[in-house]
Amino acid sequence: MNTHLNTQSKSLTYLVTGGAGFIGSHLSEHLLNQGNTVFALDNLSTGNIDNIQRLQGHPNFHFVRDDIMNQMVLDRLASQSDIVVHLAAAVGVQLIVERPVHTIETNIMGSEMVLKTALRYGCRVLMASTSEVYGKGIKIPFNEGDDVLLGTTDKSRWAYAASKMVDEFLGLAYWQEYGLEVVPFRLFNTVGARQTGQYGMVIPRFVQQALRGDPIKVYGDGTQSRCFCDVRDVILAIAGLAEHSDVAGKLYNIGSTEEVSILALAEKVKTQTGSASEIVLIPYTEAYPSGFEDMQRRVPDIGRINARLDWKPTRDLTEILTSVIEFEKSRM
Repeated sequence: MNTHLNTQSKSLTYLVTGGAGFIGSHLSEHLLNQGNTVFALDNLSTGNIDNIQRLQGHPNFHFVRDDIMNQMVLDRLASQSDIVVHLAAAVGVQLIVERPVHTIETNIMGSEMVLKTALRYGCRVLMASTSEVYGKGIKIPFNEGDDVLLGTTDKSRWAYAASKMVDEFLGLAYWQEYGLEVVPFRLFNTVGARQTGQYGMVIPRFVQQALRGDPIKVYGDGTQSRCFCDVRDVILAIAGLAEHSDVAGKLYNIGSTEEVSILALAEKVKTQTGSASEIVLIPYTEAYPSGFEDMQRRVPDIGRINARLDWKPTRDLTEILTSVIEFEKSRM
Protein backbone atom coordinates (compact mmCIF):
# COMPACT_ATOMS: atom_id res chain seq x y z
CA MET A 1 0.00 0.00 0.00
CA ASN A 2 0.97 3.61 -0.45
CA THR A 3 2.45 4.13 2.99
CA HIS A 4 3.87 7.54 2.06
CA LEU A 5 0.34 8.94 1.60
CA ASN A 6 -0.32 11.26 4.51
CA THR A 7 -3.69 13.00 4.32
CA GLN A 8 -2.37 15.70 6.63
CA SER A 9 0.54 16.38 4.30
CA LYS A 10 0.90 19.89 2.95
CA SER A 11 1.49 18.62 -0.57
CA LEU A 12 0.36 15.53 -2.46
CA THR A 13 0.84 14.50 -6.06
CA TYR A 14 -2.34 13.84 -8.03
CA LEU A 15 -2.89 12.17 -11.36
CA VAL A 16 -6.18 13.44 -12.83
CA THR A 17 -7.36 11.43 -15.83
CA GLY A 18 -9.60 13.54 -18.02
CA GLY A 19 -7.70 16.48 -16.57
CA ALA A 20 -8.51 18.85 -19.45
CA GLY A 21 -12.21 18.11 -19.24
CA PHE A 22 -14.91 20.20 -17.63
CA ILE A 23 -14.66 18.73 -14.12
CA GLY A 24 -11.00 17.71 -14.41
CA SER A 25 -9.80 21.23 -15.22
CA HIS A 26 -11.69 22.76 -12.29
CA LEU A 27 -10.36 20.04 -9.96
CA SER A 28 -6.79 20.48 -11.20
CA GLU A 29 -6.98 24.21 -10.56
CA HIS A 30 -8.32 23.67 -7.04
CA LEU A 31 -5.65 21.07 -6.20
CA LEU A 32 -2.88 23.39 -7.40
CA ASN A 33 -4.31 26.22 -5.30
CA GLN A 34 -4.06 23.90 -2.29
CA GLY A 35 -0.32 23.47 -2.90
CA ASN A 36 -0.42 20.07 -4.59
CA THR A 37 1.29 18.79 -7.73
CA VAL A 38 -1.01 17.73 -10.59
CA PHE A 39 -0.40 15.50 -13.60
CA ALA A 40 -3.35 15.95 -15.98
CA LEU A 41 -3.80 13.16 -18.54
CA ASP A 42 -6.27 13.75 -21.38
CA ASN A 43 -6.53 12.67 -25.02
CA LEU A 44 -8.69 15.77 -25.74
CA SER A 45 -11.47 13.69 -27.31
CA THR A 46 -14.00 15.55 -25.17
CA GLY A 47 -11.60 17.66 -23.09
CA ASN A 48 -10.31 21.00 -24.32
CA ILE A 49 -6.84 22.52 -24.07
CA ASP A 50 -8.47 25.92 -23.46
CA ASN A 51 -9.80 24.59 -20.14
CA ILE A 52 -6.27 24.32 -18.73
CA GLN A 53 -4.65 27.26 -20.53
CA ARG A 54 -4.34 29.28 -17.34
CA LEU A 55 -2.63 26.36 -15.57
CA GLN A 56 0.04 25.70 -18.18
CA GLY A 57 2.63 28.02 -16.65
CA HIS A 58 2.19 26.66 -13.11
CA PRO A 59 5.39 24.95 -11.90
CA ASN A 60 3.42 22.10 -10.28
CA PHE A 61 1.12 21.43 -13.25
CA HIS A 62 2.06 18.90 -15.92
CA PHE A 63 -0.22 18.16 -18.86
CA VAL A 64 0.17 14.96 -20.86
CA ARG A 65 -1.84 14.53 -24.04
CA ASP A 66 -2.40 10.81 -24.31
CA ASP A 67 -4.92 8.06 -23.69
CA ILE A 68 -5.46 6.15 -20.46
CA MET A 69 -5.08 2.98 -22.56
CA ASN A 70 -1.40 3.86 -23.14
CA GLN A 71 0.01 1.65 -20.40
CA MET A 72 3.54 3.04 -20.55
CA VAL A 73 2.39 6.64 -20.05
CA LEU A 74 -0.14 5.73 -17.36
CA ASP A 75 2.50 3.71 -15.52
CA ARG A 76 5.00 6.57 -15.56
CA LEU A 77 2.47 9.07 -14.20
CA ALA A 78 1.04 6.76 -11.54
CA SER A 79 4.55 5.90 -10.31
CA GLN A 80 4.98 9.56 -9.34
CA SER A 81 1.51 10.02 -7.81
CA ASP A 82 -0.10 9.57 -4.41
CA ILE A 83 -3.72 9.81 -5.56
CA VAL A 84 -5.41 9.07 -8.88
CA VAL A 85 -8.70 10.83 -9.63
CA HIS A 86 -10.15 8.87 -12.53
CA LEU A 87 -12.52 11.14 -14.45
CA ALA A 88 -11.74 10.04 -18.01
CA ALA A 89 -14.84 8.41 -19.52
CA ALA A 90 -17.30 8.54 -22.36
CA VAL A 91 -19.75 11.27 -21.29
CA GLY A 92 -22.98 12.83 -22.50
CA VAL A 93 -26.24 11.18 -23.52
CA GLN A 94 -25.71 11.91 -27.21
CA LEU A 95 -22.24 10.37 -27.38
CA ILE A 96 -23.39 7.36 -25.36
CA VAL A 97 -26.33 6.58 -27.66
CA GLU A 98 -24.41 7.22 -30.88
CA ARG A 99 -21.17 5.42 -29.94
CA PRO A 100 -22.03 2.52 -27.61
CA VAL A 101 -18.90 0.46 -28.43
CA HIS A 102 -16.64 3.41 -27.61
CA THR A 103 -18.62 4.00 -24.39
CA ILE A 104 -18.32 0.46 -23.09
CA GLU A 105 -14.67 -0.02 -24.04
CA THR A 106 -13.53 3.38 -22.74
CA ASN A 107 -15.31 3.05 -19.42
CA ILE A 108 -14.60 -0.57 -18.52
CA MET A 109 -11.18 -1.17 -20.09
CA GLY A 110 -9.94 2.29 -19.13
CA SER A 111 -10.92 1.84 -15.50
CA GLU A 112 -9.34 -1.62 -15.39
CA MET A 113 -6.09 -0.13 -16.70
CA VAL A 114 -6.16 2.63 -14.07
CA LEU A 115 -6.84 0.19 -11.21
CA LYS A 116 -4.12 -2.25 -12.26
CA THR A 117 -1.59 0.55 -12.50
CA ALA A 118 -2.65 2.14 -9.22
CA LEU A 119 -2.27 -1.23 -7.49
CA ARG A 120 1.31 -1.48 -8.76
CA TYR A 121 2.24 1.75 -6.96
CA GLY A 122 -0.28 1.77 -4.11
CA CYS A 123 -2.08 4.94 -5.21
CA ARG A 124 -5.43 5.82 -3.69
CA VAL A 125 -8.05 5.89 -6.48
CA LEU A 126 -11.09 8.16 -6.67
CA MET A 127 -13.41 6.77 -9.35
CA ALA A 128 -16.06 8.91 -10.99
CA SER A 129 -19.35 7.09 -11.46
CA THR A 130 -22.78 8.45 -12.27
CA SER A 131 -26.37 8.80 -11.12
CA GLU A 132 -27.22 6.85 -14.29
CA VAL A 133 -26.54 3.65 -12.33
CA TYR A 134 -29.81 4.20 -10.46
CA GLY A 135 -31.52 3.58 -13.80
CA LYS A 136 -35.30 3.50 -13.59
CA GLY A 137 -35.38 3.66 -9.81
CA ILE A 138 -38.49 5.37 -8.47
CA LYS A 139 -37.56 5.53 -4.77
CA ILE A 140 -36.64 9.19 -4.26
CA PRO A 141 -34.09 10.31 -3.15
CA PHE A 142 -31.56 7.81 -4.49
CA ASN A 143 -29.48 6.27 -1.71
CA GLU A 144 -26.16 4.49 -2.28
CA GLY A 145 -27.66 1.32 -0.77
CA ASP A 146 -30.70 1.18 -3.07
CA ASP A 147 -31.29 -1.62 -5.56
CA VAL A 148 -31.07 -0.52 -9.18
CA LEU A 149 -33.33 -1.23 -12.15
CA LEU A 150 -31.89 -0.84 -15.65
CA GLY A 151 -33.60 -1.09 -19.01
CA THR A 152 -33.06 -3.88 -21.53
CA THR A 153 -29.77 -4.45 -23.34
CA ASP A 154 -31.23 -3.41 -26.71
CA LYS A 155 -31.51 0.15 -25.38
CA SER A 156 -27.97 1.54 -25.71
CA ARG A 157 -28.71 4.27 -23.13
CA TRP A 158 -28.25 1.63 -20.44
CA ALA A 159 -24.83 0.55 -21.74
CA TYR A 160 -23.38 3.61 -20.02
CA ALA A 161 -25.04 2.84 -16.69
CA ALA A 162 -24.01 -0.81 -16.86
CA SER A 163 -20.41 0.06 -17.78
CA LYS A 164 -20.13 2.43 -14.80
CA MET A 165 -21.62 -0.23 -12.52
CA VAL A 166 -18.91 -2.63 -13.69
CA ASP A 167 -16.37 0.10 -12.87
CA GLU A 168 -17.80 0.33 -9.35
CA PHE A 169 -17.79 -3.46 -8.91
CA LEU A 170 -14.20 -3.63 -10.13
CA GLY A 171 -13.02 -0.76 -7.94
CA LEU A 172 -14.65 -2.19 -4.83
CA ALA A 173 -13.24 -5.63 -5.67
CA TYR A 174 -9.73 -4.15 -5.71
CA TRP A 175 -10.45 -2.75 -2.25
CA GLN A 176 -11.84 -6.04 -0.90
CA GLU A 177 -9.27 -8.35 -2.46
CA TYR A 178 -6.09 -6.27 -2.52
CA GLY A 179 -6.70 -3.52 0.03
CA LEU A 180 -6.28 -0.83 -2.63
CA GLU A 181 -7.93 2.35 -1.37
CA VAL A 182 -10.70 2.91 -3.92
CA VAL A 183 -13.48 5.48 -3.48
CA PRO A 184 -16.23 5.45 -6.14
CA PHE A 185 -18.45 8.55 -6.25
CA ARG A 186 -21.67 9.04 -8.21
CA LEU A 187 -22.11 12.45 -9.80
CA PHE A 188 -25.54 13.97 -10.32
CA ASN A 189 -25.72 16.53 -13.17
CA THR A 190 -22.61 18.58 -12.50
CA VAL A 191 -22.77 21.94 -14.29
CA GLY A 192 -20.90 25.24 -14.61
CA ALA A 193 -18.49 27.26 -16.73
CA ARG A 194 -16.46 25.28 -19.33
CA GLN A 195 -19.10 22.60 -19.77
CA THR A 196 -19.86 21.96 -23.41
CA GLY A 197 -23.35 21.53 -24.86
CA GLN A 198 -21.83 19.42 -27.64
CA TYR A 199 -22.83 16.06 -26.18
CA GLY A 200 -26.33 16.87 -24.98
CA MET A 201 -25.52 18.68 -21.70
CA VAL A 202 -28.73 20.57 -21.09
CA ILE A 203 -27.74 23.81 -19.31
CA PRO A 204 -24.99 24.98 -21.70
CA ARG A 205 -27.22 23.99 -24.62
CA PHE A 206 -30.18 26.01 -23.29
CA VAL A 207 -27.97 29.02 -22.49
CA GLN A 208 -26.34 28.98 -25.94
CA GLN A 209 -29.72 28.77 -27.64
CA ALA A 210 -31.13 31.59 -25.50
CA LEU A 211 -28.16 33.91 -26.10
CA ARG A 212 -28.33 33.34 -29.85
CA GLY A 213 -32.07 33.92 -29.88
CA ASP A 214 -32.65 30.41 -31.23
CA PRO A 215 -35.56 28.24 -30.05
CA ILE A 216 -34.82 26.64 -26.66
CA LYS A 217 -35.36 22.94 -27.41
CA VAL A 218 -36.79 20.85 -24.58
CA TYR A 219 -36.70 17.12 -25.32
CA GLY A 220 -39.76 15.10 -24.30
CA ASP A 221 -42.62 16.83 -22.49
CA GLY A 222 -40.36 18.77 -20.11
CA THR A 223 -41.85 17.30 -16.94
CA GLN A 224 -38.73 15.20 -16.26
CA SER A 225 -36.73 16.74 -13.42
CA ARG A 226 -33.07 16.93 -12.40
CA CYS A 227 -30.88 18.39 -9.66
CA PHE A 228 -27.98 20.52 -10.91
CA CYS A 229 -24.85 20.92 -8.79
CA ASP A 230 -22.22 23.59 -9.38
CA VAL A 231 -18.82 22.19 -10.37
CA ARG A 232 -17.19 24.48 -7.78
CA ASP A 233 -19.08 22.60 -5.05
CA VAL A 234 -18.47 19.20 -6.66
CA ILE A 235 -14.68 19.55 -6.72
CA LEU A 236 -14.66 20.34 -3.00
CA ALA A 237 -16.45 17.04 -2.39
CA ILE A 238 -14.03 15.11 -4.61
CA ALA A 239 -10.97 16.72 -3.02
CA GLY A 240 -12.43 16.07 0.43
CA LEU A 241 -12.91 12.38 -0.33
CA ALA A 242 -9.43 12.19 -1.85
CA GLU A 243 -7.71 13.23 1.35
CA HIS A 244 -10.03 11.78 4.00
CA SER A 245 -8.46 8.89 5.91
CA ASP A 246 -11.61 6.76 6.25
CA VAL A 247 -13.68 6.69 3.05
CA ALA A 248 -12.27 3.78 1.02
CA GLY A 249 -14.55 0.93 -0.03
CA LYS A 250 -17.78 2.95 0.08
CA LEU A 251 -19.89 4.71 -2.55
CA TYR A 252 -20.74 8.39 -2.25
CA ASN A 253 -23.42 10.43 -4.00
CA ILE A 254 -22.31 13.94 -4.97
CA GLY A 255 -25.04 16.31 -6.11
CA SER A 256 -27.58 18.97 -5.31
CA THR A 257 -31.02 18.26 -3.88
CA GLU A 258 -32.62 21.33 -5.52
CA GLU A 259 -34.99 19.74 -8.05
CA VAL A 260 -36.27 21.47 -11.18
CA SER A 261 -38.25 20.27 -14.21
CA ILE A 262 -36.53 20.67 -17.57
CA LEU A 263 -39.34 22.91 -18.81
CA ALA A 264 -39.00 25.15 -15.74
CA LEU A 265 -35.24 25.17 -16.32
CA ALA A 266 -35.77 26.40 -19.88
CA GLU A 267 -38.04 29.17 -18.62
CA LYS A 268 -35.48 30.16 -15.97
CA VAL A 269 -32.69 30.30 -18.57
CA LYS A 270 -34.89 32.44 -20.82
CA THR A 271 -35.62 34.84 -17.94
CA GLN A 272 -32.02 35.10 -16.70
CA THR A 273 -30.61 35.70 -20.19
CA GLY A 274 -33.37 38.19 -21.05
CA SER A 275 -33.89 36.18 -24.22
CA ALA A 276 -36.82 36.39 -26.62
CA SER A 277 -36.28 32.76 -27.62
CA GLU A 278 -39.31 30.52 -28.01
CA ILE A 279 -39.38 27.34 -25.91
CA VAL A 280 -40.29 24.33 -28.06
CA LEU A 281 -40.92 20.70 -27.15
CA ILE A 282 -39.08 18.12 -29.28
CA PRO A 283 -40.17 14.45 -29.11
CA TYR A 284 -37.38 12.07 -28.06
CA THR A 285 -37.78 10.23 -31.37
CA GLU A 286 -36.63 13.38 -33.18
CA ALA A 287 -33.88 14.27 -30.70
CA TYR A 288 -32.08 10.93 -30.36
CA PRO A 289 -31.43 7.78 -32.38
CA SER A 290 -33.29 4.60 -31.43
CA GLY A 291 -32.01 3.15 -28.18
CA PHE A 292 -32.78 6.16 -26.00
CA GLU A 293 -34.84 6.00 -22.83
CA ASP A 294 -35.19 8.68 -20.15
CA MET A 295 -35.94 8.64 -16.44
CA GLN A 296 -38.46 10.96 -14.83
CA ARG A 297 -36.67 12.10 -11.66
CA ARG A 298 -33.14 11.95 -10.31
CA VAL A 299 -32.57 13.26 -6.79
CA PRO A 300 -29.58 12.23 -4.62
CA ASP A 301 -29.52 11.37 -0.96
CA ILE A 302 -26.32 13.13 0.15
CA GLY A 303 -26.52 12.07 3.79
CA ARG A 304 -23.49 9.79 3.60
CA ILE A 305 -21.04 12.36 2.24
CA ASN A 306 -22.47 15.05 4.48
CA ALA A 307 -21.90 12.86 7.53
CA ARG A 308 -18.34 12.04 6.45
CA LEU A 309 -17.15 15.43 5.15
CA ASP A 310 -19.81 17.86 6.37
CA TRP A 311 -20.28 18.64 2.67
CA LYS A 312 -23.33 20.02 0.91
CA PRO A 313 -23.78 22.34 -2.09
CA THR A 314 -23.57 26.07 -1.41
CA ARG A 315 -24.72 27.46 -4.79
CA ASP A 316 -28.32 27.44 -5.98
CA LEU A 317 -29.60 27.18 -9.55
CA THR A 318 -29.77 30.96 -10.03
CA GLU A 319 -26.08 31.32 -9.15
CA ILE A 320 -25.17 28.36 -11.35
CA LEU A 321 -26.97 29.83 -14.35
CA THR A 322 -25.31 33.22 -13.77
CA SER A 323 -21.84 31.65 -14.01
CA VAL A 324 -22.74 29.65 -17.14
CA ILE A 325 -24.32 32.68 -18.85
CA GLU A 326 -21.23 34.82 -18.11
CA PHE A 327 -18.96 32.09 -19.47
CA GLU A 328 -21.00 31.60 -22.65
CA LYS A 329 -21.13 35.35 -23.26
CA SER A 330 -17.33 35.53 -22.96
CA ARG A 331 -17.00 32.74 -25.53
CA MET A 332 -19.42 34.39 -27.95
